[in-house]
Amino acid sequence: MMAATAPTFASTHAAPPPLAGQRVRVLIADDSAVVRGLVARWIGEAGHEVVATAANGRIAVEAMARHDPDVILLDIDMPELDGTQALPLLLAKSPGVQVIMMSTLTTRNADISLRCLALGAVDYIPKPESNRGVTTSDAFRTDLIERVRLFGSARARKRGASGAPIPVSPGSHAPAPVSALRPTAPLVLRPKARTGVAPRVLLIGASTGGPRAVGEVLEKIGSATLRQFPVLIVQHMPPVFTAVFAEHLGVRTGLLAAEGKADERLQPGRIYVAPGGRHMGLGGSRQDVTIRLHDGPVVNFCRPAVDVLFQDAAAIFGAAALAVVLTGMGSDGTGGARALTEAGAAVLAQDEATSTVWGMPGSIAKAGLAQAILPLGEIGPALRNLLTGQGA
Repeated sequence: MMAATAPTFASTHAAPPPLAGQRVRVLIADDSAVVRGLVARWIGEAGHEVVATAANGRIAVEAMARHDPDVILLDIDMPELDGTQALPLLLAKSPGVQVIMMSTLTTRNADISLRCLALGAVDYIPKPESNRGVTTSDAFRTDLIERVRLFGSARARKRGASGAPIPVSPGSHAPAPVSALRPTAPLVLRPKARTGVAPRVLLIGASTGGPRAVGEVLEKIGSATLRQFPVLIVQHMPPVFTAVFAEHLGVRTGLLAAEGKADERLQPGRIYVAPGGRHMGLGGSRQDVTIRLHDGPVVNFCRPAVDVLFQDAAAIFGAAALAVVLTGMGSDGTGGARALTEAGAAVLAQDEATSTVWGMPGSIAKAGLAQAILPLGEIGPALRNLLTGQGA
């Protein structure tokens, strides 16, 4: 989500100054005085307020009651009480607080960060490996400020309107939802998606909030159904994180899951995750489809990009592709969704209320490309029905 080799939508756009009533209150918990000082300065320059800093998790927990932050930037490795130990205590004291994990880019920290998302953290930001790297990394600074604004602004607005903080859940910061096509039993798609062609592959695109959402969707589809299809996933993540993310999905589904490899043939019952920093597309023929990896220019400010996978899938699978776009910033996936729908494939989108960020699925919905716009909990069952022929 941050590394120079895997830019995302947020990493290329400076956050706008906060509007009136949107000044976010931030608590910074990091054992490095250099990091605390730099991050505090950046947050202040962006127009937000650092209400407290802490050198370990214990101090952060003690500061909660006195300062009531909207956002907590929580380092993983700290003395006395580390980030993983402090996280549940912080959430218990203030269920609406938005916790963003910070960690250096290692396999261990990637694993811990993903586990913290399952425990209630809303996002994570990989830190450069040294204080010097933190000092010189414009991408880290931009990503950090954007996430502070994104996750803290709704809580700040509600506090400004009422004079007191109001706990909010991830996704509630988004504007009012557009009309959604809700499923019946079975799910009935719009006419343009009725092709009579059975799906042969499942495609998933996601970004911010995606790790939890993707796991839930796959779990609700069920391993028995997933074993009949290859599953290809583009989740905006840096290198290292994508490999660990694939391992987590494998444990959760009981299927073989790994980063896609160049020229690897697609097989049913396998989950292929786009490697961080590389585009993952498809090549070969419809009868012998292979993974295509490349280091081409960023697409929609992203590498890997959902559009790359979706557009290749439209060319190879046509109406036999089935896709879903889940929570995430930006508009990646919209161009690919257009190619898929023009080829007769079905594209579903996560609804606004259950999205951590309704950027990517919202763009699909507003472009009129979603055959159904569903709450997260209903996406897995809807996909299962379509994959097994019960929803066509």
